[in-house]
Amino acid sequence: MTPLSRSIARRISLQGPISIAEFMAEALGHPQHGYYMGKDPFGRTGDFITAPEISQMFGELIGLWCAEVWRLMGGPAPFNLVELGPGRGTLMQDALRAARVLPEFGEAASIHLVETSPVLRDIQAVTLGDHGPAWHDDLTRVPDGPLIVIANEFFDALPIHQFTRTDDGWRENVVTVDGDSLVLTTSPTATPATALLADRDAAEGAVAEICPAAISIATDIAERIAEHGGAALAIDYGYAEPDGKATLQAVRQHERHDVLTDPGTADLTAHVNFTDLRDAAHNHTTVYGPVTQGDFLRNLGIEMRAEQLMQRATADQRSAIESASRRLIDPAEMGTLFKVLAFCHSDMPTPPAFETAATTAPVTD
Repeated sequence: MTPLSRSIARRISLQGPISIAEFMAEALGHPQHGYYMGKDPFGRTGDFITAPEISQMFGELIGLWCAEVWRLMGGPAPFNLVELGPGRGTLMQDALRAARVLPEFGEAASIHLVETSPVLRDIQAVTLGDHGPAWHDDLTRVPDGPLIVIANEFFDALPIHQFTRTDDGWRENVVTVDGDSLVLTTSPTATPATALLADRDAAEGAVAEICPAAISIATDIAERIAEHGGAALAIDYGYAEPDGKATLQAVRQHERHDVLTDPGTADLTAHVNFTDLRDAAHNHTTVYGPVTQGDFLRNLGIEMRAEQLMQRATADQRSAIESASRRLIDPAEMGTLFKVLAFCHSDMPTPPAFETAATTAPVTD
């Protein structure tokens, strides 16, 4: 067992089984052994690659979206440009470069990065140092004021509670110890978290996953937008309606990894429930989507941008640009699995790329 495995096992021996949410919080955020606390997980030498690392086009289009949204907000100065979980800072770097087409946007923007990893903060400082970013452990530390929030592959890493429908109703799946191993089992009685499911019905054997942290953060963002003005953009892999299947997974070195084996050495994620995010924001803001990432990027002009880049590229570069564009928008790649949701102040016009997106009808997988 790893040091973190032993620590979690000792905790279980003292207090009994723990929720998957508690396990994820330890595995990802333990001060000494947490996955995000001591390494750079991104890129080919890491464990996974996110859209900003695939192509500059992704961040550029997000930057143009933000600039146009700022204009639709009435151009407040100053305003807070916030990224949740900014990785290496690649998305923000590309976004700010593209947004130079509207110089007033960059002059008005105060950059705020919500990041808990010391390693990633150091990398972000190098990438974005010229823009004078401020770092925060959570969104509550970001100053009040008009804001635009970007959350790309942020919500999927927040801790979830997972439940299985049994003869006796919903029962939470919890982590316990069997010999020298951490194992998953279904609690024989209802836990306090079971109340999260309220009266949800499902067939026996169905699995439900709920992320209270995601709902709380989405609500906080929406309340800030309602009070101060602004918009938020959430991009992640997930679903509009749950299908009764478990989505919790671990990835290490770009391969699937057992969720409970060697915690702290692999990334843990679960598919995002966009209906929960939408419902959390709906009472405070106007919500758009979710739409598929493929549709979102096409509506922002990714194909035109790819053509522009290929005009001055070598043959190898053109191939790479075509491959990156396909990976971002093709239904067989990231184009359909990844969804995009926006919520905006109720007085703001429809944001770019959502002109034909219903504010209530969910997208189908």
